[in-house]
Amino acid sequence: MSKVLFVVSAANVWTLKDGSEYPTGYWGEELAVPHRLFREAGWDITIATPGAVAPTLDETSMGIAGGLPKKRKEIREYLDSIQVELDSPVDLADVNADDFDVVFYPGGHGPMEDLSQDATSGALLARRVETNKPVGLLCHAPAAILAAKKEDGTNVFAGRRMTGFSNLEEKANKASAKAKWLLEDEMKAAGVDYSSGVPMMSHVVEDGSVFTGQNPASSEKLAKRLIEVAGN
Repeated sequence: MSKVLFVVSAANVWTLKDGSEYPTGYWGEELAVPHRLFREAGWDITIATPGAVAPTLDETSMGIAGGLPKKRKEIREYLDSIQVELDSPVDLADVNADDFDVVFYPGGHGPMEDLSQDATSGALLARRVETNKPVGLLCHAPAAILAAKKEDGTNVFAGRRMTGFSNLEEKANKASAKAKWLLEDEMKAAGVDYSSGVPMMSHVVEDGSVFTGQNPASSEKLAKRLIEVAGN
Protein backbone atom coordinates (compact mmCIF):
# COMPACT_ATOMS: atom_id res chain seq x y z
CA MET A 1 0.00 0.00 0.00
CA SER A 2 1.39 3.39 -0.99
CA LYS A 3 1.60 6.07 1.68
CA VAL A 4 1.03 9.76 1.03
CA LEU A 5 1.70 12.70 3.32
CA PHE A 6 -0.47 15.79 2.92
CA VAL A 7 1.41 18.87 4.12
CA VAL A 8 -1.28 21.48 4.75
CA SER A 9 -0.92 25.11 5.78
CA ALA A 10 -1.92 26.01 9.33
CA ALA A 11 -2.50 29.66 8.40
CA ASN A 12 -5.97 31.17 8.45
CA VAL A 13 -4.96 34.62 7.21
CA TRP A 14 -2.71 36.03 4.51
CA THR A 15 -0.94 39.17 5.75
CA LEU A 16 -0.84 41.89 3.09
CA LYS A 17 1.75 44.64 2.69
CA ASP A 18 -0.47 47.23 4.41
CA GLY A 19 -0.69 44.97 7.47
CA SER A 20 -4.27 43.91 6.83
CA GLU A 21 -5.20 40.24 7.07
CA TYR A 22 -7.03 38.44 4.29
CA PRO A 23 -8.94 35.33 5.46
CA THR A 24 -7.50 32.20 3.90
CA GLY A 25 -6.50 28.59 4.56
CA TYR A 26 -6.45 25.62 2.20
CA TRP A 27 -8.44 25.58 -1.06
CA GLY A 28 -11.23 23.01 -0.83
CA GLU A 29 -10.88 21.38 -4.24
CA GLU A 30 -7.11 21.12 -3.93
CA LEU A 31 -7.32 19.01 -0.80
CA ALA A 32 -10.58 17.14 -1.41
CA VAL A 33 -10.01 15.92 -4.97
CA PRO A 34 -6.50 14.51 -4.48
CA HIS A 35 -7.45 13.03 -1.10
CA ARG A 36 -10.42 11.24 -2.65
CA LEU A 37 -8.36 9.93 -5.56
CA PHE A 38 -5.58 8.70 -3.28
CA ARG A 39 -8.12 7.01 -1.01
CA GLU A 40 -9.86 5.36 -3.97
CA ALA A 41 -6.44 4.07 -5.05
CA GLY A 42 -6.16 2.38 -1.67
CA TRP A 43 -3.43 4.65 -0.33
CA ASP A 44 -2.72 5.30 3.34
CA ILE A 45 -3.10 9.04 3.99
CA THR A 46 -1.51 11.17 6.72
CA ILE A 47 -2.29 14.87 7.15
CA ALA A 48 0.34 17.09 8.77
CA THR A 49 0.48 20.79 9.57
CA PRO A 50 2.98 23.05 11.35
CA GLY A 51 2.35 22.63 15.06
CA ALA A 52 -0.43 20.07 14.48
CA VAL A 53 -2.87 22.96 14.07
CA ALA A 54 -6.16 21.93 12.48
CA PRO A 55 -6.15 23.48 8.99
CA THR A 56 -8.72 26.08 7.99
CA LEU A 57 -10.88 25.77 4.90
CA ASP A 58 -10.76 28.92 2.79
CA GLU A 59 -14.48 29.61 2.49
CA THR A 60 -13.83 31.53 -0.72
CA SER A 61 -13.23 28.14 -2.32
CA MET A 62 -16.78 27.18 -1.45
CA GLY A 63 -18.19 30.24 -3.20
CA ILE A 64 -18.45 31.11 -6.88
CA ALA A 65 -14.65 30.95 -7.23
CA GLY A 66 -14.90 27.26 -6.42
CA GLY A 67 -16.93 26.36 -9.48
CA LEU A 68 -20.52 25.34 -10.14
CA PRO A 69 -22.88 24.65 -7.21
CA LYS A 70 -22.95 20.86 -7.78
CA LYS A 71 -19.17 20.67 -7.71
CA ARG A 72 -18.92 22.81 -4.58
CA LYS A 73 -21.55 20.68 -2.86
CA GLU A 74 -19.62 17.48 -3.62
CA ILE A 75 -16.39 19.00 -2.33
CA ARG A 76 -18.06 20.25 0.86
CA GLU A 77 -19.59 16.84 1.49
CA TYR A 78 -16.27 15.10 0.97
CA LEU A 79 -14.45 17.47 3.31
CA ASP A 80 -17.16 16.90 5.91
CA SER A 81 -16.61 13.15 5.56
CA ILE A 82 -12.91 13.49 6.47
CA GLN A 83 -13.34 16.21 9.10
CA VAL A 84 -12.04 13.94 11.86
CA GLU A 85 -8.75 13.61 9.95
CA LEU A 86 -8.59 17.34 9.34
CA ASP A 87 -9.26 18.12 12.99
CA SER A 88 -6.39 15.95 14.21
CA PRO A 89 -3.34 16.39 11.97
CA VAL A 90 0.09 15.25 13.04
CA ASP A 91 2.81 17.80 13.75
CA LEU A 92 4.95 18.35 10.68
CA ALA A 93 8.00 18.42 12.96
CA ASP A 94 7.34 14.78 13.92
CA VAL A 95 7.20 13.51 10.34
CA ASN A 96 9.92 11.55 8.55
CA ALA A 97 9.61 12.22 4.82
CA ASP A 98 11.31 8.91 4.04
CA ASP A 99 8.29 7.05 5.43
CA PHE A 100 6.11 8.17 2.52
CA ASP A 101 5.94 7.23 -1.14
CA VAL A 102 4.49 10.64 -2.05
CA VAL A 103 4.40 14.01 -0.32
CA PHE A 104 1.59 16.30 -1.46
CA TYR A 105 1.02 20.01 -0.77
CA PRO A 106 -2.46 21.45 -1.50
CA GLY A 107 -2.71 25.18 -2.04
CA GLY A 108 -4.81 28.14 -1.06
CA HIS A 109 -3.11 31.36 0.04
CA GLY A 110 -2.22 29.69 3.35
CA PRO A 111 1.20 28.44 2.19
CA MET A 112 2.11 32.02 1.21
CA GLU A 113 1.75 32.93 4.89
CA ASP A 114 3.45 30.07 6.72
CA LEU A 115 5.00 27.31 4.59
CA SER A 116 6.97 29.83 2.53
CA GLN A 117 9.17 30.41 5.58
CA ASP A 118 8.77 27.13 7.46
CA ALA A 119 12.20 25.55 7.97
CA THR A 120 10.76 22.12 8.78
CA SER A 121 8.79 22.05 5.55
CA GLY A 122 11.79 23.38 3.66
CA ALA A 123 14.00 20.58 5.00
CA LEU A 124 11.36 18.00 4.10
CA LEU A 125 11.21 19.29 0.53
CA ALA A 126 14.99 19.30 0.27
CA ARG A 127 15.01 15.69 1.43
CA ARG A 128 12.49 14.70 -1.24
CA VAL A 129 14.69 16.22 -3.92
CA GLU A 130 17.83 14.66 -2.44
CA THR A 131 16.28 11.18 -2.39
CA ASN A 132 14.48 11.64 -5.73
CA LYS A 133 11.10 10.72 -4.24
CA PRO A 134 7.83 12.16 -5.63
CA VAL A 135 6.55 15.45 -4.29
CA GLY A 136 3.49 17.26 -5.61
CA LEU A 137 2.77 20.95 -5.10
CA LEU A 138 -0.48 22.52 -6.23
CA CYS A 139 -1.49 26.10 -7.04
CA HIS A 140 -0.07 28.36 -4.27
CA ALA A 141 1.64 25.44 -2.50
CA PRO A 142 4.92 25.93 -4.42
CA ALA A 143 5.38 28.90 -2.07
CA ALA A 144 6.77 26.23 0.27
CA ILE A 145 9.85 25.79 -1.93
CA LEU A 146 11.03 29.25 -0.89
CA ALA A 147 12.06 27.74 2.45
CA ALA A 148 14.07 24.94 0.81
CA LYS A 149 17.61 26.26 0.53
CA LYS A 150 21.09 24.80 0.27
CA GLU A 151 23.92 25.78 2.62
CA ASP A 152 25.09 28.36 0.09
CA GLY A 153 21.67 30.04 0.15
CA THR A 154 20.55 28.92 -3.29
CA ASN A 155 17.20 27.26 -3.68
CA VAL A 156 16.98 23.47 -3.84
CA PHE A 157 14.53 23.78 -6.73
CA ALA A 158 16.63 26.17 -8.83
CA GLY A 159 16.67 24.99 -12.44
CA ARG A 160 13.63 22.75 -12.02
CA ARG A 161 10.75 23.04 -14.46
CA MET A 162 7.71 23.95 -12.38
CA THR A 163 4.39 25.76 -12.42
CA GLY A 164 2.22 27.47 -9.85
CA PHE A 165 -0.55 30.06 -9.62
CA SER A 166 0.32 32.71 -12.19
CA ASN A 167 0.39 36.49 -11.82
CA LEU A 168 -2.34 36.69 -14.45
CA GLU A 169 -4.59 34.38 -12.43
CA GLU A 170 -3.76 36.26 -9.23
CA LYS A 171 -5.17 39.46 -10.72
CA ALA A 172 -8.67 38.00 -10.38
CA ASN A 173 -8.27 38.41 -6.61
CA LYS A 174 -8.42 42.06 -5.56
CA ALA A 175 -6.27 41.32 -2.51
CA SER A 176 -3.34 40.51 -4.79
CA ALA A 177 -2.85 44.23 -5.42
CA LYS A 178 -1.81 44.50 -1.77
CA ALA A 179 0.29 41.33 -1.70
CA LYS A 180 3.83 41.53 -0.33
CA TRP A 181 4.88 39.27 -3.20
CA LEU A 182 3.36 37.05 -5.85
CA LEU A 183 4.15 33.39 -6.31
CA GLU A 184 5.22 33.47 -9.96
CA ASP A 185 7.69 36.28 -9.25
CA GLU A 186 9.26 34.54 -6.27
CA MET A 187 9.53 31.18 -8.02
CA LYS A 188 11.41 32.85 -10.86
CA ALA A 189 13.61 34.74 -8.39
CA ALA A 190 14.46 31.40 -6.75
CA GLY A 191 15.80 30.17 -10.08
CA VAL A 192 12.86 27.96 -11.02
CA ASP A 193 12.20 27.41 -14.72
CA TYR A 194 8.60 28.60 -14.38
CA SER A 195 5.86 28.07 -16.96
CA SER A 196 2.12 28.57 -16.99
CA GLY A 197 -0.75 27.48 -19.16
CA VAL A 198 -4.13 29.00 -19.96
CA PRO A 199 -5.49 30.77 -16.86
CA MET A 200 -7.82 28.62 -14.74
CA MET A 201 -7.26 25.58 -16.97
CA SER A 202 -5.41 22.43 -15.98
CA HIS A 203 -1.64 22.65 -16.39
CA VAL A 204 0.74 20.14 -14.82
CA VAL A 205 4.53 20.19 -15.06
CA GLU A 206 6.78 17.25 -14.27
CA ASP A 207 10.54 17.40 -13.73
CA GLY A 208 12.01 14.22 -12.32
CA SER A 209 10.43 13.61 -8.93
CA VAL A 210 8.91 17.11 -8.76
CA PHE A 211 5.28 17.45 -9.89
CA THR A 212 3.42 20.76 -9.89
CA GLY A 213 -0.07 21.92 -10.82
CA GLN A 214 -0.87 25.51 -11.72
CA ASN A 215 -4.31 26.00 -10.19
CA PRO A 216 -7.38 24.27 -8.69
CA ALA A 217 -8.32 22.94 -12.13
CA SER A 218 -5.07 20.96 -12.07
CA SER A 219 -6.01 19.03 -8.92
CA GLU A 220 -7.31 15.88 -10.60
CA LYS A 221 -4.62 15.61 -13.26
CA LEU A 222 -1.81 16.14 -10.76
CA ALA A 223 -3.14 13.55 -8.32
CA LYS A 224 -3.72 10.98 -11.06
CA ARG A 225 -0.19 11.46 -12.35
CA LEU A 226 1.23 10.87 -8.88
CA ILE A 227 -0.84 7.70 -8.59
CA GLU A 228 0.54 6.50 -11.92
CA VAL A 229 4.10 7.16 -10.78
CA ALA A 230 3.92 5.78 -7.25
CA GLY A 231 1.53 2.90 -7.91
CA ASN A 232 -0.65 1.35 -5.23
